[in-house]
Amino acid sequence: MRAVVQRVNSASVIIDNKEISSIGKGLLVFVGMKEGDSEPEIDHLAEKIVNLRIFEDDQGKMNLSALDTKSEMLVVSEFTLYGDARKGRRPDFTAAAKPDKANEIYEKLVGKLRLSGLNVGSGKFQAMMNIKLENDGPVTILLDSEKAF
Repeated sequence: MRAVVQRVNSASVIIDNKEISSIGKGLLVFVGMKEGDSEPEIDHLAEKIVNLRIFEDDQGKMNLSALDTKSEMLVVSEFTLYGDARKGRRPDFTAAAKPDKANEIYEKLVGKLRLSGLNVGSGKFQAMMNIKLENDGPVTILLDSEKAF
């Protein structure tokens, strides 16, 4: 699994000109699933996201997590995180999990994040979504369950 985690002042998901989910200060998390992802990857990514220390403490150092700050989260499925553009000009998405399996993994990840007690919103799987966000910083962190980065 891969995630792009952005610290935001606000974020929302719009589908067909209707806002379906929104958060205030917190994390916007784009997540991609690959073939073979299962519970260990879900657990790893959920733990990493809620404990990632990217919020500033009283001294201005990134020393606090979403749990520490009681931040909100908006989680959006994005299969393009597994797009391989090393060859040619069109990304290859064959590493991405098939839709049924990817949706199952996505829903489990959202559920695990909600177990943290934080307010966790989500996008709609396989929908064309417009994402509105106001970055805070900007601070953007890449996560990979295989620890590739």
